[in-house]
Amino acid sequence: MDKRSLRTLEYDKIINKLVDKAISPAGKAMCEELTPMHNLEGIEQSLLETGQALEFSMKAGHIPLGGIKDIAHSLKRALIGGVLSIEELFNIGEFIYVCKKVINYSKSIERRGADDLQRSLPPHLINEKFEQLALVADLDRNIGRCIQTQTEMADEASAALSAIRRNIKVSNGRINDALNAVIQSTTYRNMLQDAVITMRGGRFCVPIKQEYKASFPGVVHDASGSGATLFMEPMSVVALNNKIKELQAEEKEEIQRILSVLSQEVALDAPILSLNAEVLTYLDFIFAKAALALDMNASQPDFNDHGIINIKKGRHPLLNVEKIVPTDIWLGDDFSALLITGPNTGGKTVALKTLGLFVLMGMSGLFVPAAHGTQLSIFDNVFADIGDEQSIEQSLSTFSAHMTNIVRILGECTYQSLVLFDELGAGTDPTEGAALAISIIRNLLAKGTKAAITTHYAELKLFALSTENVENGAVEFDLATLSPTYRLLIGVPGKSNAFAIASRLGLSQDVITEAKQILSQDDIRFEDIITDLEISRKAVRVEEERAESLRAEAQRLTMDLENQKTRIANNRDKILNDARAEAKILVARAKEEADGIIKEMRKIKQDSGSTRAAEEQRAKLRQKTEELQPQQTATSAPNLKKIHRPLVFGDHVYIVPLKQSATVVSVTNRHAQVVFGSMEMKVKHADLMLEEISVSKKPEKTAPYVSSAIKSSKSLVVSNSISLRGMLVEEALEELDKYLDDAYLANAGNVEIIHGKGTGALREAVGRYLKKHPHVKSYRLGEFGEGDSGITIAELK
Repeated sequence: MDKRSLRTLEYDKIINKLVDKAISPAGKAMCEELTPMHNLEGIEQSLLETGQALEFSMKAGHIPLGGIKDIAHSLKRALIGGVLSIEELFNIGEFIYVCKKVINYSKSIERRGADDLQRSLPPHLINEKFEQLALVADLDRNIGRCIQTQTEMADEASAALSAIRRNIKVSNGRINDALNAVIQSTTYRNMLQDAVITMRGGRFCVPIKQEYKASFPGVVHDASGSGATLFMEPMSVVALNNKIKELQAEEKEEIQRILSVLSQEVALDAPILSLNAEVLTYLDFIFAKAALALDMNASQPDFNDHGIINIKKGRHPLLNVEKIVPTDIWLGDDFSALLITGPNTGGKTVALKTLGLFVLMGMSGLFVPAAHGTQLSIFDNVFADIGDEQSIEQSLSTFSAHMTNIVRILGECTYQSLVLFDELGAGTDPTEGAALAISIIRNLLAKGTKAAITTHYAELKLFALSTENVENGAVEFDLATLSPTYRLLIGVPGKSNAFAIASRLGLSQDVITEAKQILSQDDIRFEDIITDLEISRKAVRVEEERAESLRAEAQRLTMDLENQKTRIANNRDKILNDARAEAKILVARAKEEADGIIKEMRKIKQDSGSTRAAEEQRAKLRQKTEELQPQQTATSAPNLKKIHRPLVFGDHVYIVPLKQSATVVSVTNRHAQVVFGSMEMKVKHADLMLEEISVSKKPEKTAPYVSSAIKSSKSLVVSNSISLRGMLVEEALEELDKYLDDAYLANAGNVEIIHGKGTGALREAVGRYLKKHPHVKSYRLGEFGEGDSGITIAELK
């Protein structure tokens, strides 16, 4: 890739942002080395890895690499037999701890439901990286036991080290006692400069006045700067100090032995640790790309190798996100060269840089700050000539510097290249510059090179209008406010609006009028055509936005209708199931009573043989059968008639779609409010038929049976929990209301309401609803093991 163009398009600043997102030194180094790839499969795999890391970050947070150490040098030393220091072993222990955290992070993703995402991607992506991480339990345990801090080894590292340090502590105590005895002695009190104990040359000493050197029994180890004080080791502690020196030498030797043993263990596990280091470095690199995408609100682009670019609502990643205007840029499908015109500071150069930088970022496996559906292409090189290229050192003017770069680009570009020229042909005579620019564009078209060029020349606008495979583009300018909108319009040439801008800045109107008179009539007509095109384009855009708004509204209404149909279908199934359950209970009750009567008849016959009593029992049996028969008849085949009169309160009707009898409670022009059982709903007149009620139906007698049957059936079918996850608040509360009624009838006691954690909106709505519900005695959130805050447990009255 052309290094000069990378710098011109500020690719290095994107890499710096990426480096800041990495955590480990090795990960940062890997980010610094990132360059655009030229292999379609490699680019797509890199983008998929970035996408999966982004999904993981959103589900479980960023990968926990904090505290990771670079252990590569230590592993090399261990492999050649070197003895690692306490600090190096401590760093290896920290590295192993990070490995354990990352493994647990991977497992937590599976528990959060991201395992479906993992299975949906090829096995050679990020999942395989997690699976390559291995633990070194023995080494981890031994380092944790032996190494206490970066500079200190634990007493428990070995029994010998523990005994040595215990003896040193005892010896230090004896020395302290002996020195305190010297300090407190009346014999030596006048000889002491200060009543303190100090250390000189690793030996415990006391400060003695110089004139008592011969009188104080001890060894001189140091003197003060003035010579007035001598630091002497009393003879009473010389032997103890010697003992401590011996113990310290033993301690050092034992520490060195332990370090040697641990270093050998590190060497044995070095292959595993090296692989873990490579995996963590790569994961750090991938998650850094994901963090950058999240920071830029970027999306994954689709890639092709046909030179087609289609950027949707692209935002330059280095500009202020609150001020930048998203823009659409496309190139390579209907045309190969795009000529962008318009006023200065209107956003032409930003559009050019956005186009080039997006291609470089995408080819590097980075997401781009644009809408989903953005399409980019692979190019063998991206060339850019943008900005002031004046070179004082080489004595080149702006035009010469630009032309030198353009000559180089024309010599190196191919049909697979992308070329970006800013103000092509500027810096010299306008007529010659325009002619030169047209010739350069024709040269690029002949090669098949994709190009985007900014210009002010009217000749180039006409060239684009009359040349195949070339398209005009313009940065929009608001004539009302005389300011740019920074929106790129493709398909229409732009105006420089020099007269309007000059007028706004205070140039005399006489001067502007004279300037307009100097223009030829052809120039004026051309500019007027451009103005008309801009006005038409704005009108079309307004209509497109309105059409898009209407389409979105229609889609929303369609979804609402489908949801309503689903709810009606669910209610219908529930009603039918309840009716079947009630019918079964009624039949079972009647059968039970019939069996009892038959038994009683047999008993009467055996006892007395009374024919009259038997006849009475048979009559009672026939009556029970007749009571049941009208209910079954009404349910299965009611006597129906079409509605030829206005419905009134109390009419018995039949709901055709639900196959259910009901009673009218209120009527409007098109709907009737009906009730059946404990349900009430609004139904269209077209879905109703009048139902003739026969006198044999006896609803007053069946009502008690129905009520008890409902309660009995509820006790058989009502679950002790309901799941509201995925529902809207209104829909969820409707389902909860039905469920609480059923649970109350079934004497359910405690019930579980599963609403999930999410944003907490559904949980709060459920809490407010339960607080006011007449059937609820108390409620609380679930505890650990019950579902935490994702479940509410209610106690019914």
